[in-house]
Amino acid sequence: MCRHLAYVGPSVALGELLTQQPHALYRQSWEPRRQRYGTVNADGFGIGWYAEGDPVPARYRRAVPIWADPSFADLARVVRAEAFLAAVRDATVPGADGEAAAAPFASGPWLFSHNGAVRGWPGSLAPVTATLPAAELLALEARTDSALVWALVLHRLRAGDGLDRALADTVAEVAAAAPGSRLNLLLTDGATVAATTWGDSLWYRTEPGPPGAARTVVASEPYDDDPRWHEVPDRTLLTATRTDVTLTSLKEPSP
Repeated sequence: MCRHLAYVGPSVALGELLTQQPHALYRQSWEPRRQRYGTVNADGFGIGWYAEGDPVPARYRRAVPIWADPSFADLARVVRAEAFLAAVRDATVPGADGEAAAAPFASGPWLFSHNGAVRGWPGSLAPVTATLPAAELLALEARTDSALVWALVLHRLRAGDGLDRALADTVAEVAAAAPGSRLNLLLTDGATVAATTWGDSLWYRTEPGPPGAARTVVASEPYDDDPRWHEVPDRTLLTATRTDVTLTSLKEPSP
C-alpha cells in the first residue's frame, strides 16, 4: 500500500531522486520491488517541498497515476529543494476522495505520509476519534484511514510533541484500537525526518560530506542498488537529520 520517500540535504532537483534513479519512486508506481501489499500504486501521487527561506512547504498532488501527469516531469526537472517528501498511492478504498486523499498531507511546517492500512477501518477507530476535538475531525482533508491517522499525529504536534514522539504515540494508539494495522508513517518539518516501520518495508541512506553537503534519504525501498542503503527492522522508529540517523524499537501495545 503506497511507496514514499523523504530527503534532507543540499539543494537538489526533485527529479534527481524521484525520476532519474533506476528504481525511482516514479518507477515504483508500477513496478515496486519490495512492496508487501498491493502491486500497483496508481491511485494518485504527491510531492511536498520546502523553498529556500520559506518554512511552509508547497505541494503538488494529483489523483491520477504519476506516469499519467504530463506536467510532472517538467516540474521535477526544474524545482530544487533542500528537503521534500513524495508518495505514490495505492488506496485502501479505491477511488476514495481523489486528490485530497493523496499524500503528503500538510499543515504549517509539516508534511506527512502513511504507507499501510488501518484494519477494520472506519469502525475500528471510532473510539480513537473521541480524543480529537470536533473541529479537527471536521477539518479532515479526506475520508480515509490515512487522513485520520494524520489528524492524530497533527493533534500531538500542535500540543508540542516532537516528530518522533508524535509518530510513536500515534502508532501505539492506532495499533491498540485496530490490531493488524500496517502503520509505516513518514513525517518531516524540513530539517528532521521521522518514520516508523509497522508492517511494511523502510530503508535509509546517509551520505556524509563536508559541512552543508551531507544528506539523508528515507524511503519505502531503495531507488538503486548502492550498498549504502540500510533496511530498518520492523517495529522501529527512525529519526534522521542530514548527518545522523537514530533507530528506536517500538513496543507492541498492551492487550
